[in-house]
Amino acid sequence: MNFSWKKILLWSLPLLVVFFFIWQGLLTTNNSDVSQNISSSRMTYGRFLEYLNMGWVKKVDLYDSGHTAIVEALGPDLGNRVQKIRVELPASAPDLINKLKQSNVDFDAHPNRNNSAIWGLIGNLFFPLALVLLISFLFRRSNNTPGGPGQAMSFGKSKASVQMEAKTGVEFSDVAGVEEAKEEFQEVVTFLKKPEAFTAVGASIPKGVLLVGPPGTGKTLLAKAIAGEAGVPFFSISGSEFVEMFVGVGASRVRDLFKKAKENAPCIIFIDEIDAVGRQRGTGIGGGNDEREQTLNQLLTEMDGFEGNTGIIVIAATNRADILDAALLRPGRFDRQVTVDIPDFNGRLAILNVHSRNKLLNSQVSLKAIARRTPGFSGADLANLLNESAILAARERKDSITILEIDKAIDRVIAGMEGLPLVDGKTKRLIAYHEVGHAIVGTLLKHHDPVQKVTLIPRGQARGLTWFTPSEDQTLISRAQILARIVGALGGRAAEEVVFGEAEVTTGAGNDLQQVTSMARQMVTRFGMSDIGPISLENQSSDPFLGRSMASGLEYSDGVATNVDLQVESIVQNCYQQALQLIIKNRVIIDRLVDILIEKETIEGEEFRHIISEYTKLPQKELYISHC
Repeated sequence: MNFSWKKILLWSLPLLVVFFFIWQGLLTTNNSDVSQNISSSRMTYGRFLEYLNMGWVKKVDLYDSGHTAIVEALGPDLGNRVQKIRVELPASAPDLINKLKQSNVDFDAHPNRNNSAIWGLIGNLFFPLALVLLISFLFRRSNNTPGGPGQAMSFGKSKASVQMEAKTGVEFSDVAGVEEAKEEFQEVVTFLKKPEAFTAVGASIPKGVLLVGPPGTGKTLLAKAIAGEAGVPFFSISGSEFVEMFVGVGASRVRDLFKKAKENAPCIIFIDEIDAVGRQRGTGIGGGNDEREQTLNQLLTEMDGFEGNTGIIVIAATNRADILDAALLRPGRFDRQVTVDIPDFNGRLAILNVHSRNKLLNSQVSLKAIARRTPGFSGADLANLLNESAILAARERKDSITILEIDKAIDRVIAGMEGLPLVDGKTKRLIAYHEVGHAIVGTLLKHHDPVQKVTLIPRGQARGLTWFTPSEDQTLISRAQILARIVGALGGRAAEEVVFGEAEVTTGAGNDLQQVTSMARQMVTRFGMSDIGPISLENQSSDPFLGRSMASGLEYSDGVATNVDLQVESIVQNCYQQALQLIIKNRVIIDRLVDILIEKETIEGEEFRHIISEYTKLPQKELYISHC
């Protein structure tokens, strides 16, 4: 039965009840023939007797066992025309018949034609019977259909969607940028299709595979690909669907899920966002023996308990592996943990190739250039990037996506929507000096990332932006590179102070100062890049359930804390002095760049470096990058 029919049946229940009461009301109101002769005029019994004495009454019809009379009368009050008037007769009027006879009035008594008994019997039998049949039909349908209207009586049933031959439309060829994870799962698929190749050498099927990685890296997409490739029954459910407000529901649903899976083994169970049910037990203030813990206990038992679950592979995905219970992560439950990380250059290029299959790209668009400009983008970010580019191209009524739409989409994804251009001349010039200060300092530093472009077009909360693009994916960053980034971040404040004076510096560098302070403190407390020595002063094992900052107390003395503050201050001050010297030394170049930027509003990186090279020699950029 279609969902629309279920909806109709659900709506018919209250309508049937309402119609039953209306039917009963009609039976009680239409139990006589008075309704056929109802007149709009009424008369009191006393006034009727006066008309009778005056000889104005011509005919009387009695109804309702003599309690109601329809009187045909004429009189001055009725315009001397014969009209029908309704009169309610008192219960005790024994002389009325005699008075009618004496006045020679034609009268007649009409017996009640009461069919209410028959119709009442039909109504009292038919409607309750139809109501009972309808309710029983709905409950019977709910037992066979997950999520049906009667699921309120089956809390413990699993809500997992079952696909005996999953047709997700996604295969391994549609998943890119996670080659290591694909190899792991191709092995699992091969194990399901040809287990004899593994069992011949004594290998057993893995019980569980845990996908760990940041959001948007393709964990759920991998699960869809496994379902499409394996050709075995596929159970998919979210971790949040196990736990509800009723006690014991989660554990019951876990038992029901694995019971169904055992009946269809070999099969795959995919649990998305398993951290909703698998977080550490006894955590939080006060610990507890709550419903979620009971659900987790049942899940642990089903995955590797006394009975076992041969032929069932559990695949789970999470981006918060640090909060999962240790018993859930051990071998025998999740034998493998596959990390799905942010893709590198080659991974981004492969992802762009997949998502550009249905996009009309201009011949001048280079996917390699896009992949090089998008370090740190996840697969979801890249898919969104191409989709935003297609939307912009359609909005401009173009036949294909050009590099202009790609540039706008990258800016929009990273910094937000484009705002209105600046109009105020003073504010625009001040922001131009600030952004050029960032760009020229970054360009003149040997270890800084190259400038991609400088713009005065507002985006998001920023009134102007300077983009830096690393020439390679950076997995390890040297001390010289961190210091160069600090100096570059301070270039905007240094330009404001040199050009406008210390009294005219603005709040525009607020975000820059936060980044500078954070980088300098991490150099001291995490990376051992200060005079304190190669020691780490931060505790990385903080408790996420108590709040990381609240749970992690200082593990060093007040004297060391004071020394940390002094080291941070020393690093920032030295970098700021270096930024000031670069701004003062290159003031002529800065003035020219500001004039060009105000006129054009955007300067690309190549043009920016070309202008600087006319005045001074650019440093030879070197990459101090190691790959693990």
